Amino acid sequence: MSQHFQTHTPIDGSVLFTRDYATTEEIDTTLQTAKECFQAWKSTPLAERIVHLHRFVEAVVSKQTVLATELTQQMGRPIRYSAGEIGGFKQRAVAMLELAPSALADLVPPTQEGFTRFVKREPLGVVLVLSPWNYPYLTAVNAIIPALAAGNTVVLKHSEQTALVAERLQEAAVSSGLPEGVFQTLHATHEQVADMVADARVNFIAFTGSVGGGHAVQQAAANRFVGAGLELGGKDPAYVRADANFEHAVENLVDGAFFNSGQSCCGIERIYVHESLFERFVERFVELTKGYVLGDPMNPETTLGPMVRSSNADHARQHIAAAVAEGATALIDPTHFANHQDQGPYLAPQVLINVTHEMAVMREETFAPVVGIMSVASDEEAIQMMNDSDFGLTASIWTINEKEARQIAEQVDTGTVFMNRCDYLDPQLAWVGIKNSGRGCTLSAIGFEHLTRPKSFHFRQV
Repeated sequence: MSQHFQTHTPIDGSVLFTRDYATTEEIDTTLQTAKECFQAWKSTPLAERIVHLHRFVEAVVSKQTVLATELTQQMGRPIRYSAGEIGGFKQRAVAMLELAPSALADLVPPTQEGFTRFVKREPLGVVLVLSPWNYPYLTAVNAIIPALAAGNTVVLKHSEQTALVAERLQEAAVSSGLPEGVFQTLHATHEQVADMVADARVNFIAFTGSVGGGHAVQQAAANRFVGAGLELGGKDPAYVRADANFEHAVENLVDGAFFNSGQSCCGIERIYVHESLFERFVERFVELTKGYVLGDPMNPETTLGPMVRSSNADHARQHIAAAVAEGATALIDPTHFANHQDQGPYLAPQVLINVTHEMAVMREETFAPVVGIMSVASDEEAIQMMNDSDFGLTASIWTINEKEARQIAEQVDTGTVFMNRCDYLDPQLAWVGIKNSGRGCTLSAIGFEHLTRPKSFHFRQV
């Protein structure tokens, strides 16, 4: 097994950095330190923990320009958008810290004479956070901040593609004065991660990634009664009703499908349009898609960067080619985009019609700037098509009728249903998936419940 790894930038394939994997001894020391620091951090008053975490967050965002540049270099998002993720990191962290006092408050039942009764939310211990590359700051903050606020200690292992993110967070923890050992990071192999998941010193695993990765976490934890939050993939649908605000729907769905080169678990991958709007919708969708500028993400003019790896782009090319071979029509000529490559990470966006649910592009996660659009005749047909999926993360409904949207939303099998927006996480609302989109919950007051355990106090005065 190699003792180090190299991360290549998708911009030109060059080596961005080389890092050593942690040794067995370093992992043991890290987990033991996290375990030993837990009681002191748990005993620190919540208000004091929150002050520490606000300082930590400010230390992160104080280097926004540097972090944004590194983010673009590591995963290819256009530089014009990268700073937005650092700002989002702060926004989401602050929202969760504001929720913490009420979310972590004791549950007190009605008074019963002669008794003191309440339920306390106890932290679990050591939380192992496994974060992906596609939104490396935002996916990490979802677990790190509420876990630490609740009184847990955290060990973060980030994707090798965005390993600098973990290092920057560690630097911020140190510079902000976060108590030593409360937050630590490791570079580790898949085998080492499996060993940590199986280690009795780890009390919860917060994983964001692929369905296959989620199965690997479950298998590694199979011999333990340990909790695991699994935020996995998506094949998120949109339904454009006949009464939709047309231009608003088209513009936002183009963005929802192609932002971050489609590399978002809640990005739009399939669209169902009422037959009365279908031709007009497709025409406008294609027109807006052709307005993207594919190229070097360090160029401020670029609006669509490379995919994170050539292999990811090849997966999307296979989905497109298979769909066309099965009868789909590809509406975008890739040569319209000057920097498009037939091989490599620079992939032109693609819009497909004449697609069916027999095609992989409409069933499997493509995770790329590729979307299939189908015509439907009714709400009932749209609901059937949206639910015909192994995934259930989000769905969006585009209509001016909130009452009708509510009725449709009640029948859609996803963790979140949007109306007139998509591809967005609100920290005040629960972020949860069903089916192959995972289990558990982050964000909102409910998210804290997965990072704590209830402990009942039942005292009788004699």
